[in-house]
Amino acid sequence: MKLSIIIPVYNEEKHILEVINRVKKVKLNNIIKEIIIVDDFSTDSTKKILSELKDSSLKIFFHHKNHGKGAAIRTALKHATGDIILIQDADLEYNPIEYEKLLKPIVENKTKVVYGSRIEAIRKNLKNMYKLHYFGNLFLTIITNILYGAKITDMETGYKVFRIEVIKNIKLKAKRFDFEPEITAKILKKGYKITEVPIYFVGRKFNEGKKITWKDGIKALYYLIKYRIAD
Repeated sequence: MKLSIIIPVYNEEKHILEVINRVKKVKLNNIIKEIIIVDDFSTDSTKKILSELKDSSLKIFFHHKNHGKGAAIRTALKHATGDIILIQDADLEYNPIEYEKLLKPIVENKTKVVYGSRIEAIRKNLKNMYKLHYFGNLFLTIITNILYGAKITDMETGYKVFRIEVIKNIKLKAKRFDFEPEITAKILKKGYKITEVPIYFVGRKFNEGKKITWKDGIKALYYLIKYRIAD
């Protein structure tokens, strides 16, 4: 069995090498790892760092214009050859040591979609986080559950894992952070159940490199409603 780990990157010069090292160090029984990195036209040293990597185990691609996280994921999906797809953000908010936990329900054929829920970890560290993100995510998750008859706790999580057959027949249009509501909406509309597992999470603030804003939350609400009534 092969796992395709997709890492969309934009301006993560401080973290990208550490993230790659953590991903490479993860040991998974009977699973081959394929690491696909897409730099979304970074303006810091990220592109230079990736360009100088001499590692044949990595598939690295570069956008010639900034398009957004969703576009980077879509580029990576074109080159993915794994049985399972896992999205890994290029910062240190999500730790690859969670992979075994995330993959277990899929490997055991209990589900085809797994989301890593950050809710409990966020609540324990809420005083150190940007609270608008937390409450915004709660609101968007509630809307998701109402519109699509789901029972999830964390729609906006970056840790999303799929069997390849789930995602290969979904026509994705998202370019930026609208990837999260779009993929969630389209998965649920196709009748797949999303299984959640709790994960640890260390949130960043804007001065530490956080990129998603309240405007993305408004857009997410729009797309959740849009994809409920149309493709």
